[in-house]
Amino acid sequence: MELPTRKLVHTFGALADLGQQITDSSNVSEMVLTSLHLLLGALGIRRGAVAEFASAEGLLKFVAVRGLSEEFPGTLQVSAEARAALLATGLTAVAIDKLNQERPELQELLKPCSSLSGAPGLQLCVPMVVRSELVGVVFLGEKATDEPISTEDCEVISSMIRHIGVGIHTHRLLEQVEQRAEENRRLYEDLRAIYRDTVRAFAAAIDIKDKYTQGHSERVGKYSEIIAREMGWGEEEVEGIAIAGYLHDVGKLVVERDIINAPYRIDAKQSTELNRHPAAGYEILSPINHPYADIPLMAKYHHERLDGRGYPDGLTGDQIPLGAKIVAVADSFDAMTTDRPYRTRRNLEQVIVDFRKNTGTQFEAEVIIAFCRALLKEIKGEARTRPLMKMLGKNYIDAEKIIPLLSELISELDLQESSAAAGTS
Repeated sequence: MELPTRKLVHTFGALADLGQQITDSSNVSEMVLTSLHLLLGALGIRRGAVAEFASAEGLLKFVAVRGLSEEFPGTLQVSAEARAALLATGLTAVAIDKLNQERPELQELLKPCSSLSGAPGLQLCVPMVVRSELVGVVFLGEKATDEPISTEDCEVISSMIRHIGVGIHTHRLLEQVEQRAEENRRLYEDLRAIYRDTVRAFAAAIDIKDKYTQGHSERVGKYSEIIAREMGWGEEEVEGIAIAGYLHDVGKLVVERDIINAPYRIDAKQSTELNRHPAAGYEILSPINHPYADIPLMAKYHHERLDGRGYPDGLTGDQIPLGAKIVAVADSFDAMTTDRPYRTRRNLEQVIVDFRKNTGTQFEAEVIIAFCRALLKEIKGEARTRPLMKMLGKNYIDAEKIIPLLSELISELDLQESSAAAGTS
């Protein structure tokens, strides 16, 4: 193979390697250093350097250097005039001596390139310009054979440096996209945090109206969150169900305070008035553009029952959204385990009996199973945190009695669920 042909093949090979390196590398410094080595190797050039231009600081920052002494500066200041001159030069390999003569505004910038102790100065300057933007500058030294750098060599150099410039420019764009995405993510998280804090404050305001159940809405939100997480819901769904729990009683804002705070069991007329609150909650929440669309429905249907004896619409079975079934269990559990004006709270054994009795008529089996499993994990010390036990209070749970009761109920309901599934298949 003739020398020019071999040189051409070698050049194309180097360009292919360079393109692959730029495509594969996610580390811009590694990409630039490898690209410089490929460029120098393709043309047999002893030394060179690649500097990236930081426009905000007006600096060329050297990101890859080969064959230069430690005295070579890490940065070069670029004046506005020098920047304009480099942009005007474009992607052209120009001898530094020639630039010094023709572009006096570049003399200060190029001075370090001409005064390397113990080695010949750098010979070529090639600006990297992409879409009329100065990306950086490549400086190249002499050939190892001491041959002059030919016009054909300069064309190869310009082609390879165009690849490097595009690679740096692309990495910059990706970094900007990632930075903006991160800023947007932080903004989104801040907005979500503000929304959650607002909801919790609103829940506290709801509970203030009922002096006997302060903290009820927040506990229902936390219980709902625990159940949904145990059921394998995603984080956004879990957050949504927690919000629904916080807001489930928002409709009580339209109910007379005397009825809510009655220190006795209310009569039928008062009960009808109180039973307005789920539908009223739906009316209050529906106009709001919630991050979690089903929140108004969960508030509306948290007093529905599987057997159709609930309110406000008398829904049955699968007509009731699963989220509302979760809030219903959380709401009932908190009602049973906190003191009310007309009764003291039940012990946990009594609550488990109530769950067993009313699962399938009032409560959904899979929701009760999830709640019991979460509680059992905390009691056995298998959970990383113990939010349920913390809310229930010290000495409320007798582990020796409760563990077998919970295990038995879970097994019983699991068997019923399996049998029901087999019957429908």
